[in-house]
Amino acid sequence: MKHPIIHSGSIDFRLPVKPPFIFNAHHLDHYPEGNEKMEPIDYLDKRNNGDDFDPDAPWRMYHGTSVPGFPVHPHRGFETVTIVEQGFVDHSDSLGSTGRYGEGDVQWLTAGRGVQHCEMFPLVHQDRPNTLELFQVWLNLPSERKMVKPYYKMLWNEDIPVVKETDGEGNSTLIKVVAGDYSSTKALAPTPNSWATDEKNKVTIWLITMEPEATWTLSATSETAGRMLYLYRGEAISIDGENVENESYAELIPNQDITIKNGVKPARLLLLEGEPIPEKVAARGPFVMNTETEILEAIRDYQRTWFGGWPWERNDHVNPLTAGRFS
Repeated sequence: MKHPIIHSGSIDFRLPVKPPFIFNAHHLDHYPEGNEKMEPIDYLDKRNNGDDFDPDAPWRMYHGTSVPGFPVHPHRGFETVTIVEQGFVDHSDSLGSTGRYGEGDVQWLTAGRGVQHCEMFPLVHQDRPNTLELFQVWLNLPSERKMVKPYYKMLWNEDIPVVKETDGEGNSTLIKVVAGDYSSTKALAPTPNSWATDEKNKVTIWLITMEPEATWTLSATSETAGRMLYLYRGEAISIDGENVENESYAELIPNQDITIKNGVKPARLLLLEGEPIPEKVAARGPFVMNTETEILEAIRDYQRTWFGGWPWERNDHVNPLTAGRFS
């Protein structure tokens, strides 16, 4: 039997991925209290608002200048899956849609032929810190679906299935099934044109919570799938006897059952898995196509049409302070 770990290493803001995934970013920002405009009540010295990615700072404004986040920007040719563990995101797009989601919710957006959107992080609490933690995962689209109509769907936290496993010592592991299935439990349906709609593609996105010293077995899938496991909170886990420290990843053998033993602290893990799309990939910034010619076409189309324009007064549109979770 082969060793279950192909590669491993530490993770930072941008996490390594395997096809069909093309990008994965982990945001953890310990934002302070907000004011009535949902801005941070104070700013760190020498902050470069509008281009703030300081990895040593407790929080970042990213491309925001008053509210942190990512003002209007385009996408074409792939999907974003935004998994919000803590805090809130305000979504607005060129289709005229807006919403606020967070605290366990997931947004699945098929950019398709082109969409503009902004993703802002409103600091809605004025009496306590506004910690934000999220993953944004980019999932590729096959060539015949790259130019479909843009579409997005909310997977609300209350509706996402969670499976509890208990080991022989009584320690539990919770598997939150965002995509794919776990045993007989199926995830909510993704967007209609996603690579994840066909079960044979085995697209899997799970959030895994392990109690201290819990043991759990990840079952085998096909030998051609990509399988990446990220430990983003805890102390360490053991994968078939090999230690993996906190804030690390492991690329795993996909067609092999793998036993994971947690350490002495609660652990949080993300699993991404799926069959690769057997096509060439051409990527430049917010566009992911199959050829460089298609990339140039995407740039020209965006410059000509702005993918439908921008119906909002602000490039960093946010919803009212009192808005709850909605879509």
